[in-house]
Amino acid sequence: MTRVLIIDDDPTTSTTLAAVVQRQGWEHHTCADLASAWKVLRSTPFDCVLLDLGLPDGDGTDLLQKLRRSAAGELPDAKTPVLVISARSQLRSRLTALDLGADGYVIKPVHLEEVAAVVRALLRRRTTLSAGQILHKDVVLDPNSRFVQRGGQAIELTEQEFAVLLALLEDRPRALSRAEILERTGNRVGDGGAVEVHVHHLRKKLGDELIQTVRGVGYRIPTDSAS
Repeated sequence: MTRVLIIDDDPTTSTTLAAVVQRQGWEHHTCADLASAWKVLRSTPFDCVLLDLGLPDGDGTDLLQKLRRSAAGELPDAKTPVLVISARSQLRSRLTALDLGADGYVIKPVHLEEVAAVVRALLRRRTTLSAGQILHKDVVLDPNSRFVQRGGQAIELTEQEFAVLLALLEDRPRALSRAEILERTGNRVGDGGAVEVHVHHLRKKLGDELIQTVRGVGYRIPTDSAS
């Protein structure tokens, strides 16, 4: 059973997020401050954390940094996906949280479908990380090390380009819309226009034929390059 930890001191938001989690058939636990949240994380494994930033006893990024510094083999698991849910809409706040290790960022007031979709994406990504390398013809992608190569040659990708490529490889050969790519990447890559830019760069680095445009839908990586 998927377990989600909700860390938010606003009762209305906590109740809303709990309803989102319950609708997915997942279990949840709610904390209203950093101290109680850290205590729970130290004793119970979770599959995802929904984290507010403005909490009574500190900033949510403090807990985020502690989580990412956790020792291997101990609780909490340093690789636990963390989705920040905050009223702070400034670009600097979003970038800071992502740079400190957040896997996604959703701005309050929350849209229930968006939160559920992003959490599903983060859980799928964690499954991929556990599974190891993804192989597609002469392309090799390692989610753990963020290593990509094609035809035996290492390819340098930005974090955003890597996230887009990972989403398309995970769902190949299904076409993903720009909105679905944003969802699958935890809102890390910008807006729909930014997705087009990242795809353009991926084609320059990996070849035009790898990513196919599906008119009226979005993009896909076909299993047959001739399709």
